Amino acid sequence: TQAKTLFPYTTLFRSRFLPGSHIPVVAESVLRATKPDYVLVLPWNLKEEITTQLAYIREWGGKFVTAVPKLTIL
Repeated sequence: TQAKTLFPYTTLFRSRFLPGSHIPVVAESVLRATKPDYVLVLPWNLKEEITTQLAYIREWGGKFVTAVPKLTIL
């Protein structure tokens, strides 16, 4: 599937778009409302912190995906 939105770990990039793809950067409330099947965690060095903070996505069957060092569904 294709990424439809991007949720930033910080508030600095909200209400903007990911360069080159025009994927909107949204607030965490949108993540909760849309209940995606997968959440891609790009900052691999913050994987544990982010998956802990967003652990509630597992309540609706959502999964985390990391791409570094290899593509992995957590």
